[in-house]
Amino acid sequence: MKRLFGTIFAFVLLCSLLAGGYLYLLSRTPYGQSYKEIHIQRGSSLLSILQTLEHEEIIANAEFFRLYLVARGIAHQVRAGDYQFRPQMTPHQVAEELIKGDFKTYRFTIPEGWSITQIANYLEERGLTKADPFKAVCFDKEWIHSLGIAQDSLEGYLYPSTYETYYPQSPKDLATMMVKKFQTVFTDEMKLRAQQIGLSVHEVVTLASIVEKETGRAEERPLIASVFDNRLKIKMPLQSDPTVIYGIPDFNGNITRRDLSTFTPYNTYVIPGLPPGPIASPGKDALLAVLYPAETEYLYFVSKNNGSHIFSKTLREHNRNVQKYQIRREN
Repeated sequence: MKRLFGTIFAFVLLCSLLAGGYLYLLSRTPYGQSYKEIHIQRGSSLLSILQTLEHEEIIANAEFFRLYLVARGIAHQVRAGDYQFRPQMTPHQVAEELIKGDFKTYRFTIPEGWSITQIANYLEERGLTKADPFKAVCFDKEWIHSLGIAQDSLEGYLYPSTYETYYPQSPKDLATMMVKKFQTVFTDEMKLRAQQIGLSVHEVVTLASIVEKETGRAEERPLIASVFDNRLKIKMPLQSDPTVIYGIPDFNGNITRRDLSTFTPYNTYVIPGLPPGPIASPGKDALLAVLYPAETEYLYFVSKNNGSHIFSKTLREHNRNVQKYQIRREN
């Protein structure tokens, strides 16, 4: 009889505590009048999560809230992640947010022609990851090979697109997302076409990255690709300034004659053929331009200083264009 009485008393006491705690939570003055973004680190314990919510005034008391979750049998369902809590949410609403995994999503866009370094810096600016760890995984050869990329880096394979992700994501998660997008975009048909024109996938990506850096105009990409294709066929150096720039550590924005004559693996003024790998992430248009270049006899092109280029077949014609669009403009 005493044991039964003790059990009943304990049950009533627990119910009283939970009811009192719940009323206390409900009576707490709500925070502010706008959404609060709360980041809960992966691997955080339940108590740590609730202490964070208490500190941010999402709930009034971490221990009472824990008892409330336990009483509902959902304490084990609380998940880490990134949340947006609106003003005046009840404990029930907060709990539902924590267990249903309705995390805030982040959208970010990687433009065509960005390098690993530019992508890494951008992701850090967005608060999605740190730049150095992201760059480190992009040069982790063993891990890169596990993704099906038989190269020493992911340069060129971080496909430029708009992505949506939950936070937190590891550097590997983010890089994997971009590589998988590339592998989806570069279809079996495109692989077959690469074989037909005598290029490996890596060579296509490398040349496409150069085309991408040379022009921002979609209509010009097949023409730019035709120039490089024609040069490769006659074993003429590509002489692409973007490749030279890529090979210069801490480039200051001013390319010099000395830069053009200094050997680096990426200086296509002094090395024959393609550089050892991509210099940026090409988009689909640049990839298709390399796979299906325009049929021309062009060997040269020069910027018209308005975002477009003028193309020529001979060196004499090219020199006239340089005189017209570059030298006179500089003077």
